[in-house]
Amino acid sequence: MKTLSLTLKYLFLAILAFISIFPFVWMILGMTNQTFDIVAGKIMIGDQLVINFQNLFASDLNFTRALGNSAVIAVITTVFALLFSSMAGYGFEIYRTKTKDRIFNILLLSMMVPFAALMIPLYRMFSKLSGTPIGINTFAVVILPSVCTAFLIFFFRQNIKAFPKELVEAARIDGLNELNIFLRVYMPTAKNTYAAAAIITFMNSWNNYLWPLVALQSPDKRTVPLVLSAMGASYTPDYGMMMCGIVIATLPTAIIFFVLQKQFVQGMLGSVK
Repeated sequence: MKTLSLTLKYLFLAILAFISIFPFVWMILGMTNQTFDIVAGKIMIGDQLVINFQNLFASDLNFTRALGNSAVIAVITTVFALLFSSMAGYGFEIYRTKTKDRIFNILLLSMMVPFAALMIPLYRMFSKLSGTPIGINTFAVVILPSVCTAFLIFFFRQNIKAFPKELVEAARIDGLNELNIFLRVYMPTAKNTYAAAAIITFMNSWNNYLWPLVALQSPDKRTVPLVLSAMGASYTPDYGMMMCGIVIATLPTAIIFFVLQKQFVQGMLGSVK
């Protein structure tokens, strides 16, 4: 009976794993086939891989430039989001007052507001800054709304709850100022938290579609999701070329996750201690 129960569990997990992995397998197989075979549901390795890659990088959509745009936006967003959100979370937890707790509660309530409801106010605000480095149709207009989010502030504050406050007091006695305490005492001990936050932020920025669609109006400013959407919106979409683009677009986030997966798990567990 115990063997049968164990077998059923492994069978159930195997089915779930197959369901989860199959879309990725189909996507990889699709990049080797032409549009007709993909539409027909062919699940075999084809001979169109090189042609699909050539069509992708030779298309008028300039996929190479889109990769560079997405990389610049995602990296800058991640770096500044980790810095500012961790500083905010650190400040809310270490220097606690009733006023700051009320502000933090309001910040948490802001997480309930969908981003679609904020797009029009954001667009109106940034459109008034047109012609400046942070106006509409600049990378800054995509980066700034994601630099300091309520979720990341909450995430860092929850992690800092487990941070020994005695280290802060000892550092103050040794003569370190508050900024150096944050940079030289807290940050080195929170590597796992930063790794988990980096994965979340990079993935959200890399896959961001709705706000860049509104804010970036020039074809040369398009990001990868916008280019992939344009491929599918054509009158006769080339699905083989699209699959190549999707696979390439998936690689950066997958690589970052697999490199930092151990720190990601530890960082997520550390945030709820």
